[in-house]
Amino acid sequence: MTAVQTGSVQVGNRAWLDGVNPVTKLVLALLLSVPLFASIDVVSGLVAIGLQLLCLPLTGLRLSTVLRRLLPIVIFAPVAGLSMLLYAEPAGRIYWSFGFATISDDSISLAIAVGLRVVALGLPTILLFGGTDPTELADALAQVAKLPSRFVLGILAGTRMLGLFLDDWRTMGLARRARGVGDKGVIRRFFSMAFVLLVFAVRRGTRLALAMEARGFGSGIPRTWSRPSRLHGRDAVALLGAVAIMALALTAAVLVGTFRFVWT
Repeated sequence: MTAVQTGSVQVGNRAWLDGVNPVTKLVLALLLSVPLFASIDVVSGLVAIGLQLLCLPLTGLRLSTVLRRLLPIVIFAPVAGLSMLLYAEPAGRIYWSFGFATISDDSISLAIAVGLRVVALGLPTILLFGGTDPTELADALAQVAKLPSRFVLGILAGTRMLGLFLDDWRTMGLARRARGVGDKGVIRRFFSMAFVLLVFAVRRGTRLALAMEARGFGSGIPRTWSRPSRLHGRDAVALLGAVAIMALALTAAVLVGTFRFVWT
């Protein structure tokens, strides 16, 4: 059987990560992010990002796809480090000072470290859930995590609506351009289209809720699931891999001497 490429995800020969339970992926996202809050330094962030990118072949995603989805995070990451750059406790050489704002060697390193951490926190979500089917995630949340079926099915229905919202936005933009009102006033056009999309969302959500209620999705009767969702040995391997990545990242920072405990 030959693999078929559709978009950014490989179809046919499934990626290794596709065999990992979606609930395990949620735990992996926590394991690959929470330990990074223990320290604010450049080394651990760079090592974590590098090791996560080395796992890219396991996800079935293309590097170009990951970089494109990571671009908004990279653009807004400096905003997170701006407060550290201006208001961190000054140390080392001072380059600029005005009122409470001071830029020094220490504040620059902290700002870079915070920016890298934002990227390191967003990258696991892209890698883990870039090819995850929402239906599989709902099955796992209900059967493995034991969440209420009504809650899970509501999330699934809302997730399925996201694609329709993108199509509605694109259609409204094309319609405005066809009428000659879509080339000027970018900010005004954005807010007017956002309001229309909000109206569409409320109406569509109301109809969807009524339809699901009519089909018995809101009843308290225990539901059955057509596709079983279980944990396997691959889930344990993935968890061990996530622990190893975080251990290596923090250990590298300690060995280099850049580890800085956030509460000290």
